[in-house]
Amino acid sequence: MPKILLVDDEASVVDFLQQELTFEDYEVITAMDGQAAYATYQEQKDDLDLVLLDWMLPKMDGLEVLRRIRKHDNIPVIMMTARDYVSDKVAGLDGGADDYITKPFDTEELLARVRVILRHAEQQHDTQEVYKYADLELNTKSRQVKRQHQLIQLTQREYELLLTLIKNAPTTFTRDELLDQVWGIDFEGQPNIVDVYIRYLRHKIDTEDQRKLIHTVRGVGYCLRDDVHA
Repeated sequence: MPKILLVDDEASVVDFLQQELTFEDYEVITAMDGQAAYATYQEQKDDLDLVLLDWMLPKMDGLEVLRRIRKHDNIPVIMMTARDYVSDKVAGLDGGADDYITKPFDTEELLARVRVILRHAEQQHDTQEVYKYADLELNTKSRQVKRQHQLIQLTQREYELLLTLIKNAPTTFTRDELLDQVWGIDFEGQPNIVDVYIRYLRHKIDTEDQRKLIHTVRGVGYCLRDDVHA
């Protein structure tokens, strides 16, 4: 039974979502402020599978909770918030969120996003391999990514995107193919989310002092290729 940490400061929201998630056979633990959320995460992190995290929280906001979590591991995190500004979504994704849903949302949409993220996490957990390409290494058992032996911290979605690219390197994927592989065929968001996450990966993988591995194939999509002149 997957275990979810649900964090929101509205008791009615917590009660409702806890009931819905429990009905779907998830084990749910809750917190109603940022400090309690982070403390609960620290106590339960070895058993947790997903965090549903509200942005506007007392004592410590959700973005700060997310940043602290990301210092330790890549557990999937879905941000829930009434803030619908693009800059806020970018801040949440930059902070390490795997997904972002704006209140008020349809419960079925949230449950679908939870299923997609947990399904991908389970598939990766079952596969225990080490993929190497150039000086980049991805270990699916430890879920560690290294370049030139330096550990790189990735979010769940960044990890899934890189895994798809490195497993099939130097194959070029279209945006639609990456959406299906990484976000799932039932994803209803904007296709440009792929471009956003490619940019995140480049920022972490292709630093200024390293040769470029993540390439754009104009008019087609993206690939992982060891070609400094591409």
